[in-house]
Amino acid sequence: MVYYACFAQRSVGGVNCTKHNSSSSHPWSEFDWKLIIWVDRPLPLWALQVLVAFISFSETMLLVYLSYKGNVWEQVLRVPFILEMISTVPFMITVILPSFRNLFIPVFLNCWLAKHALENMINDLHRAIQRTHSAMFNQVVILISTLVCLMFTCICGIQHLERAGNNLTLFDSLYFCVVTFSTVGFGDVTPQIWPSQLLVVIMIFVALIVLPIQFEQLAFLWMERQKSGGNYSRYRAQTEKHVVLCVSCLKIDLLMDFLNEFFAHPRLQDYYVVILCPAEMDVQVRRVLHVPLWALRVIYLQGSALKDQDLMRAKMDDAEACFILSNRFEVDRIAADHQTILRAWAVKDFAPNCPLYVQILKPENKFHVKFADHVVCEEEFKYAMLALNCVCPGTSTLITLLIHSSRGQTAPQEAFKQRAGAFQALNREGGASSADQWHRTYRRCSANEVHHIRLEESKFFGEYQGKSFTFASFHAHKKFGVCLIGVRRLDTTNILLNPGPCHIMGASDICFYINISKEENSAFVRGQREPSWGGTGGNSRGVPQSIYHGLTRLPVHSIIASMGT
Repeated sequence: MVYYACFAQRSVGGVNCTKHNSSSSHPWSEFDWKLIIWVDRPLPLWALQVLVAFISFSETMLLVYLSYKGNVWEQVLRVPFILEMISTVPFMITVILPSFRNLFIPVFLNCWLAKHALENMINDLHRAIQRTHSAMFNQVVILISTLVCLMFTCICGIQHLERAGNNLTLFDSLYFCVVTFSTVGFGDVTPQIWPSQLLVVIMIFVALIVLPIQFEQLAFLWMERQKSGGNYSRYRAQTEKHVVLCVSCLKIDLLMDFLNEFFAHPRLQDYYVVILCPAEMDVQVRRVLHVPLWALRVIYLQGSALKDQDLMRAKMDDAEACFILSNRFEVDRIAADHQTILRAWAVKDFAPNCPLYVQILKPENKFHVKFADHVVCEEEFKYAMLALNCVCPGTSTLITLLIHSSRGQTAPQEAFKQRAGAFQALNREGGASSADQWHRTYRRCSANEVHHIRLEESKFFGEYQGKSFTFASFHAHKKFGVCLIGVRRLDTTNILLNPGPCHIMGASDICFYINISKEENSAFVRGQREPSWGGTGGNSRGVPQSIYHGLTRLPVHSIIASMGT
């Protein structure tokens, strides 16, 4: 092949063209293959590489034998197996044929074997370092390792092949690969022979195939992470207090019952609730969590308590407590308990120091979660309530009212809906708007709680010092609407519930009573005057006037009044 080189003559002012033979002068057509095929390998290095090759070959053949399932080609044609054979078999041949000891063997391809081993073990890294990483973190590590392997392979390959060309240094090869893969392309360093140019083309095609797949998986995991609620940050977990609620299926009634009861306690107002549920939020739950009252307090994460990654997302190891609840209306209660037991085991194994509160439906399954700090069995509690109700009618209603938080506020008629359970018509948030009088009374009384005060410090019971318990209970209820249910002597720790007329009230007695609020917070103490005995507008017969307009008109034989008499 002949080509013409034209150049300008400064002295003559013309252009001269000279004929050249390309076969003798083109730089990339002539190179010494010996510089590529043969290398200078010292004897100690050769001996070390042969030893490593024998160990790697033995391990690979053992793994192939153990994983053999009837199709040998499935094992032989795998990329890791092929790379292992390329980097080990030639070294084993040099033991038999010493003349091939300096044969070039691409050992830098072992970086892909290291990447494959990292992908296999990355899900178990947390067992070695006692920390769980998210799927996003794992995918980012795989993506970075892929980029490193591509760069390392290209750098080592270019540097070796250019021994027969420009004789590039390792830094020059690194500079060329960075400039090429970053699509900058300055052009100051380029491969000069066709094998190195072919390697660059191959690596570019590999990058165009492998990297988009990695980015696609990363984008998919990112969308799934956003869909499932993300993570509860480690900074918030260490600076703020939070509890984790684990449920298999979140219903609106279960959510509202838990939130209302949890945040009813004044000491829990600064806590955050992280909900971990494997199902997506339904429309009702989504609407509730968008309410400003709960939007800043409740974080919903879609995930399973059986996965360490999801428990790490909820920062279970930093949580103040974990609540594992079941749906009361489950059809298969045994299967629901099995799921609860598995979740309790997983949480206890992941965060052994986190207080665990478990709700079990069947009494026979309590044995499997005895490691929990508190276990509540619904059927056991229900049967105990029924037994107490047989001994003392109305006990179940009283306890149900006392363990539920309520402010006695009214609600619109739409909120009063029938619900399944023992108290369908007695919805705490809607009974006040019912047409029936007993519903409204029930709703108004649902805000009652048990309080205690020393008799000599009480405005409710102070005037009954020296009177019998029956007398004090009857008149305190009729006058103030409070229900005196028990007393405790100063010299004993036992509480006497309804001791009857034989007990005489003393100044040092601790009185236990049921009322909507504490005595010091009531209107009688803060703003109302003491009741007058007679006088203008009073009772002419000397009977104390009642300044309580709530439960005063209830008959004496009502449930609350009868407890004190």
